[in-house]
Amino acid sequence: MLWDTHMHTHFSGDSEAAPKDMIRAAKALGLSGICFTDHLDLDFPDEPELFLMDVDQYIEEMNTLASHAQGSQRNVGVSGSAQGDTTKPLEMRIGIELGLQPHLAEKHRELTASHPFDFVIGSSHVVHGKDPYYPAFYQNKAEDEAYAEYFSSILENIAVFDDFDVYGHLDYVVRYGPNKNKFYSYEKFADIIDEILRALIAKGKGIELNTAGFKYGLGHPNPTEAVIKRYRELGGEIITIGSDAHAPEHVGYDFAKVPGILTDAGFRYFTVYKNRKPQFLRLP
Repeated sequence: MLWDTHMHTHFSGDSEAAPKDMIRAAKALGLSGICFTDHLDLDFPDEPELFLMDVDQYIEEMNTLASHAQGSQRNVGVSGSAQGDTTKPLEMRIGIELGLQPHLAEKHRELTASHPFDFVIGSSHVVHGKDPYYPAFYQNKAEDEAYAEYFSSILENIAVFDDFDVYGHLDYVVRYGPNKNKFYSYEKFADIIDEILRALIAKGKGIELNTAGFKYGLGHPNPTEAVIKRYRELGGEIITIGSDAHAPEHVGYDFAKVPGILTDAGFRYFTVYKNRKPQFLRLP
């Protein structure tokens, strides 16, 4: 009875999904709850409008859909997904995924202070003016150097902004590097990853288990199991679960693996947020 708390819809520049279809998919899977976390990436390179959205409209539409999620959806299926019990109420919450950059800290503080989000993910999608999704980020540098720069940028963000609840997909960069995660491991970058984890724990922040790593063929979540275990060893207690779905067929992606990963890491609970407050739910 898990929650998917990292999901995108047509409000994100890289998704065309209708929120109602995401709700139907979550119900068909028997999830207990979901949280929409559409992108807001201010000052995005090359395509500055791509990840902008009308936040007020987003919240208004999502509030309307919350009652839809609680209602019955008998015999409504989702294309490409298994039919399930769509009559069960689904708790729905409203969040946002902020693309962090140090110079945006004050704008992000103003945004989070003025809008009633349940949950805020802070993520690194842009590093020193470049998105690691694109090959340009890796030009003229070794892959390990690029990965280290990415991790350093997370520390730069945490140093100036902490009005988020969890840091998203901590090793996102390995989805797109020249060799992806073939030569990547927690151990290779342990010093800087530990520094990130200690900084997050000191600020009372969590991390997420993002199952999109399986979708991208990495064979591991983002971050890897070793990073999740290390966060727990260092005293971290807040762990959310998200598929990073941008389409209905990816809601709850590979969630069957989640309880085992978290249990092996030392967790007995996972976390969801309501009104920016953590709630701890026992793992199934």
